[in-house]
Amino acid sequence: MSGPDAAARHRAKMEKRKAVQDAEVASKTIEKGLLMVHTGAGKGKSTAAFGLALRMVGRGRKVGVVQFIKGAWSTGERGALESFGALVEWHSMGEGFTWETQDRDRDIAAARRAWTKALELMDDRSVALLVLDELNIALRYDYLPIDEVVGALAARRPDLHVVVTGRNAKPELIEAADLVTEMTLVKHHFAAGVKAQEGIEF
Repeated sequence: MSGPDAAARHRAKMEKRKAVQDAEVASKTIEKGLLMVHTGAGKGKSTAAFGLALRMVGRGRKVGVVQFIKGAWSTGERGALESFGALVEWHSMGEGFTWETQDRDRDIAAARRAWTKALELMDDRSVALLVLDELNIALRYDYLPIDEVVGALAARRPDLHVVVTGRNAKPELIEAADLVTEMTLVKHHFAAGVKAQEGIEF
């Protein structure tokens, strides 16, 4: 439908919707550091976290990144974010995927080192956002005690935002989080034989 009547109905509908939306926004008065979890089998968990990091440095605020599983291999997001200099502190502390190391004690030790660094960054008052990339994987394999991790995250300073990525987030972490997003796998090019490509996967 088109014409003056349709335009008037549309305008009236949008005016009502705007009033509802404005009232909803006005009712939100709490400001706090958020615990966010990106999980699920779909692609994009870390990518979304680094989008938040870019948003934060775009506001002139410092970001800390600790990678738990991924090793020190070069990625586009690391190169881009580190170009912001002192606004980004990046630590890749994993030794690669668990099926590559095949050494549980070594993986546990690497996860412990990464968690120690994460605790240091949580105490750094200049850090506004902390990305704990693939922490969910370390928790899934019990490389770190879930109670210890959730307890420390809950006790962090009130203004610190934290985003945790990785598949299979533990129920305890999901319960503690303010925001949980599950990436759903609908279709993936890897299944069709397409390899990981620069600028897309890394």
